[in-house]
Amino acid sequence: MARLLSVNVGLPRDIPWQGQIVHTGIWKTPVNGPRMVRRLNIDGDGQGDLHGHGGERRAVFVYQIESYRYWQNYLRRNDFVYGQFGENFTVDGLADTDVCIGDRFRIGGALFEVTQPRVTCYRLGIRMDEPEMAALVVKHGRPGFYFRVLEEGQVEAGDDITQVGSGPEQMNVSEIDALLYKPGHPGDQLERALRIPALSVGWRRSFEALLAEARKGSGTTGNAGLGAASGPSPAWRGFRPFRIARKVRESGNVISLWLAPMDGHPVAAALPGQFVVLRLEPTSQPALMRSYSLSGGDGTSSYRVSIKQETHGAASRYIHERLGVGDIVSASAARGSFILRQADTPVVLLSAGIGVTPVLAMLQALATDVSPREIWWLYGARNGREHPFAAEARGLLERLPHAHSHICYSAPDPGDRPGIDFDATGRLNVQDIEKCNVPLNADFYICGPSSLMSDLTAGLTALGVTSDRIHTEMFGATPSVTPGIAALPRRPPHLPTGPSGSGPMVSFARSGLNVRWGPSFKNLLELAEACDLPVRWACRTGVCHTCETGIVAGKVGYHPDPVDGPAEGIVLICCSQPEQDVVLDL
Repeated sequence: MARLLSVNVGLPRDIPWQGQIVHTGIWKTPVNGPRMVRRLNIDGDGQGDLHGHGGERRAVFVYQIESYRYWQNYLRRNDFVYGQFGENFTVDGLADTDVCIGDRFRIGGALFEVTQPRVTCYRLGIRMDEPEMAALVVKHGRPGFYFRVLEEGQVEAGDDITQVGSGPEQMNVSEIDALLYKPGHPGDQLERALRIPALSVGWRRSFEALLAEARKGSGTTGNAGLGAASGPSPAWRGFRPFRIARKVRESGNVISLWLAPMDGHPVAAALPGQFVVLRLEPTSQPALMRSYSLSGGDGTSSYRVSIKQETHGAASRYIHERLGVGDIVSASAARGSFILRQADTPVVLLSAGIGVTPVLAMLQALATDVSPREIWWLYGARNGREHPFAAEARGLLERLPHAHSHICYSAPDPGDRPGIDFDATGRLNVQDIEKCNVPLNADFYICGPSSLMSDLTAGLTALGVTSDRIHTEMFGATPSVTPGIAALPRRPPHLPTGPSGSGPMVSFARSGLNVRWGPSFKNLLELAEACDLPVRWACRTGVCHTCETGIVAGKVGYHPDPVDGPAEGIVLICCSQPEQDVVLDL
């Protein structure tokens, strides 16, 4: 019979790590005597990051003494103590290959149900003093698992563990862990996993995403259950030369460039909402790289990008003042996941300022198809002089049988006509959405200043719009994800301190930095952190895919190898190194 060897608890604390402060509860120590297990915690225990750990379905983490012995041999160590792996229960028995999701166990006075394997986390590497530990437990099939507490009660070391119920489908912890993290995600296995009621919500959503991808039969690479949707793979890697066929002024501060490929070969038709990266090469200056949403194009013969003149924008100033018809620029293939969904639901296109560009491309696509969908066009500008594409948008809306428009000017000029040029005075906000009686079952596409997007997203959520129907496109750097790291004042991106490297050039397209790779960095994530770029990560070992980043040009290598590789056109910056000059969408 299985037995509880140790009950381990610990409250979150702050520890120094790589020049930062990490808030973590992974340090657990054994307790003597009985201890009360409650719905969310064992008395005296806590989790530092409730997004990745804790909660009703992750109340108690379990690890096995047999895995202790395995890791002691593998890592050639003999310094382990109970709680070494951050577990609440150290047990004899209950192997990951035997215990199934949904199994129920009686321990002491409490009743438990198995809900999911361990969540991969860099903090395990800190606790173990083994940076790759989060990947190793997955690669070796020894993750451990979580209990939820069905009946609260007291437990103590020495209690017998009695199985009192079996989960449906009989899928063990190792199988479920491999189904998410390792390559190969068979549809029949995903369907089995989704028939297990006890499976936690996060894992269920990941398996649903993997199953949806499997049913498409597209043969796409990557892990849809882990990586944020990155959109279709770009049509080509790197840059192609384009000639400026037209330069058109759209408003007082916005111009459009029509770009035709120099080689005469068609460009891949962009999906409405995608963007390209332009490489600009001013004379006697370093190359400038900037991402611009496509505001349209002529099918496969050209792209159109539209650029607002920014007061201190080196790239926009160069484009507005120096580039002309016949000049050559380099452009990437269209890329990105901010894409108009094919569906029958209503569509709401919300934008302000230059944020109009990707949703204008969506409006063009809807008008081309004479879509029968209900379509709302809500846009905010300062005044008529700063309202690009006003006539173009009106013409597109007239072609749609069920279109609605609402234009807001925050500071209209005396000549701007209410009811003709604009409909309301003030900045576009969620109250405008309510006034227009927009249906809340619509798909909402939002692009504009970050404050507008956050306000509209929060407002729509408060109105009951589900998160899967709110789609946003972020200009510039995306928000960082650094779980457990104490917040510090944000610094603008900069070159790393110390001597510059002599390796490949790493260009961060969204941030405008060009940095030489050097031996002081283990991976591209560390380089980005040294530049104070907003980055996203969780495991730091190539498992969780949180760090997925688009690669526009160049080639990387991996060390360590990721457990499951990313999609084409994507790299995992937490475990990759440049093998040649690279351009990252970061």
